[in-house]
Amino acid sequence: MGVVEEAVAALRAGRPVVLSTDTVYGLCADPDSEAACRRAFALKGRPEGRPAALVCADVEMLLDRVPELPSAVVRTLLPGAYTLVFANPARRYRWLSENTIGVRVPHLSGPGGEVLVAVGAVMATSANLHGRPDPRRLDDVPEEIRSGCAVLVDGGELPGTPSTVLDLTGEEPRILREGVVPAAEALARAAAVMRA
Repeated sequence: MGVVEEAVAALRAGRPVVLSTDTVYGLCADPDSEAACRRAFALKGRPEGRPAALVCADVEMLLDRVPELPSAVVRTLLPGAYTLVFANPARRYRWLSENTIGVRVPHLSGPGGEVLVAVGAVMATSANLHGRPDPRRLDDVPEEIRSGCAVLVDGGELPGTPSTVLDLTGEEPRILREGVVPAAEALARAAAVMRA
């Protein structure tokens, strides 16, 4: 069995894995399993209440899983290097974030992309210890996380800058974290599509 098949099997069995993404290495788990997500959060040392993202292989999968999302906004900004934060009145995936939901559809290729396509969606947070630098190489992933994960999927050296996080819960977009997409560009794109 190759590393992609091993990672898919581990995720389906509720075990955390490290995946290469389009930005940084991610600590991933089955988003449908609260227990699996909490295992991953414990590895990271993530404080209670810190949000994590639902990452989907494509926009259709995301809209199937969270049908109340504004599809025009989602289709305009994703796929891309954004994490979009929306209100979550249906409380879907509430173990990822209490009252909001952060979603991503990355431009993903290589072995990490193969795993994501096979499973459809993962919970993802950067594969670092809380507050530490985001890993751009598999060797940068801390031993505490490496040893607790079932599979490590090596995608080589990644850009190392995380996604830009846009809060779209209000009337105007807000930047929660500037990442790959510069803040001014992200705000302009989001504001234009929210007004449309």
